[in-house]
Amino acid sequence: MIKSNLYKKISIASVVLITLSTNAQQVDFSFQNNNLPIEKRAEILVSQMTTEEKINQLKNGAAAIPRLKVPDYDWWNEALHGIGRNGKATIFPQAIALGATFDPVLAERVASAISTEARAKYSISQKNGNHSKYSGLTFWTPNINIFRDPRWGRGQETYGEDPYLTSRIGVAFVKGLQGNDPKYLKTAACAKHFAVHSGPEVIRHVFNAEPSKQDLYETYLPAFESLVKEAKVEGVMAAYNAVYGKPACASDFLLKETLRDKWKFDGYVTSDCGAVGGVSGKLKYVKTAAEAAAVSLKAGTNLECGTTYDQLKKAIQEGFITEKIIHERTVQLFKTRFRLGMFDESGTDNPYLNYGLDKIHSPEHIALAREVAQKSIVLLKNKNNILPLSKEIKIPYVTGPFANSNDMLMGSYYGVTSGMVTILEGVADAVSPSSSLNYRSGVLPFHKNINPKNWAPFEAGESDVTICVVGLTADREGEEVDAIAAENVGDKNDLKLPQSQIDYVKEIATKIKGKPLVLVVASGSPVSLEGIEELCDAVVQIWYPGEQGGNAVADVLFGDISPSGHLPLTFPKNIAQLPAYEDYSMKGRTYKYMTEEPMYPFGFGLTYSKTTFDKLNLSSTTLKEKQTLTLQVAVSNTGTYDIDEVVQLYINPMEVSGGIPIKSLKAFEHIALKKGETKTVNFTIEPDKLKVINEAGNSVWRKGKYQVVVGNASPGALSTRLGAAVPQEAVLVLK
Repeated sequence: MIKSNLYKKISIASVVLITLSTNAQQVDFSFQNNNLPIEKRAEILVSQMTTEEKINQLKNGAAAIPRLKVPDYDWWNEALHGIGRNGKATIFPQAIALGATFDPVLAERVASAISTEARAKYSISQKNGNHSKYSGLTFWTPNINIFRDPRWGRGQETYGEDPYLTSRIGVAFVKGLQGNDPKYLKTAACAKHFAVHSGPEVIRHVFNAEPSKQDLYETYLPAFESLVKEAKVEGVMAAYNAVYGKPACASDFLLKETLRDKWKFDGYVTSDCGAVGGVSGKLKYVKTAAEAAAVSLKAGTNLECGTTYDQLKKAIQEGFITEKIIHERTVQLFKTRFRLGMFDESGTDNPYLNYGLDKIHSPEHIALAREVAQKSIVLLKNKNNILPLSKEIKIPYVTGPFANSNDMLMGSYYGVTSGMVTILEGVADAVSPSSSLNYRSGVLPFHKNINPKNWAPFEAGESDVTICVVGLTADREGEEVDAIAAENVGDKNDLKLPQSQIDYVKEIATKIKGKPLVLVVASGSPVSLEGIEELCDAVVQIWYPGEQGGNAVADVLFGDISPSGHLPLTFPKNIAQLPAYEDYSMKGRTYKYMTEEPMYPFGFGLTYSKTTFDKLNLSSTTLKEKQTLTLQVAVSNTGTYDIDEVVQLYINPMEVSGGIPIKSLKAFEHIALKKGETKTVNFTIEPDKLKVINEAGNSVWRKGKYQVVVGNASPGALSTRLGAAVPQEAVLVLK
């Protein structure tokens, strides 16, 4: 009996072994052949998956399929201004600061450095078996939403308020992330949040955006179109909100008609995190989670950040969706993973596999972080040329709630590093050892001091110069889940500094007795300086400047570098100048439509030298449709400092009607000018860029007279009054 049972067990085991062996032989591993077309490789692999296995690939935390040698993978990764949430990495200045450089070449260099660190970290993580969230190669960056309202806390993640500037910086950033290899992606970028998404944070899960077709195609979609068509961005993230009554991740208009059919997008679409659940939940577009999963997948959302796609099996059973669509959406996801080289057999020609530990937070990347911070700083005021300061100054005084703050440097979506340099540390390294540098924070960031006894303002009166560092942090403005000190779920209620800081600046001003006060403002958005700007001799906007922020600020304050940043958005005087925050009409918003005079205009930024523009020459002063405009202008540095300058070209209708913009940035170039040097800058404007978007949302050739303006700020009396160069102007007639 025992012998019989033993034979029986051996027999069963043999059958199991034979079955396993047969199954192993039946697996077609030719998808590992990197010489086959991507589409074929993805089809070979996905065709061997069960329906349940495919469904498990449609979530950000994709499950492993051992029999097919598919490891688990989490698609959720962040790289807004450096690798985020995944250990040590170089922390570059926040995205809005990169926008302030007006320098696409620099943006591509930054993104290339980030993707290099990403590849190095990925290789190390893979060897250690770390497949966790934030450790992959699919980065949900950049955020190319338009910073249409300065109250939006997440505006710091964007490149500003202008669609053209956003598209140029965004395209460059994607190219840097994705690399230039014809076969492999270095990493996969993702344009977010598609579409018409820029606050308020408190209703971001439930609002329905219904912009005019004119605003949609003039303002909200151009950057996305550029990233898809020019940069071939690999991913697009659908937003939380609804657009024209349909949730963005379930919108045929956005995901099929616009993205796939019109723009020929061939990447993957992911939902924002929890957005698919919101289709049946907060947005109540459908009744059940199974229906929410089905309508999102059918519309074109390949990947869900969340768990609602667990309901897809039920959705099949209830007839909401077919297995064919599940198969198609899964294939698209694996095309991305194949482009990243994740399933190649040995002997691959992937150039991105050999990055090691030396590429993470390297000296070259640290130097680049400093360079970007230098070039992003915007000098807003410099009364009597008080800046730059002498390094031999006897008694400099550094004060303010963020003078010695690491948190202020970081902004949102950050990595970690041991290399942070605060403003105080940067100044301490810059000034002469003979200087009697002193520091007191002086005031709490967002609240009144509890102890009324405060010696800090009196120190200002005893010093030769006071450098006061004020502003905000990502705790005060940012995404709803992160801005723990925000009173309005991440957004701002007004544009002022916190009252404690306003009072402190005013108190310092009463104590300094005519000695200079330099105000350094850190923020990711416009801050109104009404009531205190006139008390300051110099005002410097530094954004959230990254790990080398302290060194960069000192470089500018003490004249090692002339400031070259320009505002990527308008700084209003106060909240009364803004339309209702919830209103997605562009009327009255941004430099393109605002009729009131702001505090600081779009494109504005001073240097330590003087720029002049001369000899504006147009190829023709009259153009017919399909004709290209070329022009040139002489730009001179007539001052005593070497500088970088941003040459800006605007084309403005002389008769405004039908909702078209008052002024529009059409081209710009970031150039270096030695003192005394003159350069000729050439621009080519294609016919499509001379068209306007009419009220029906169509791009049309609008006949009439236009003003061509070339300068270093958006045109207007305010710019020149604040110190911008006198622009060159010409009249262009479109026939």
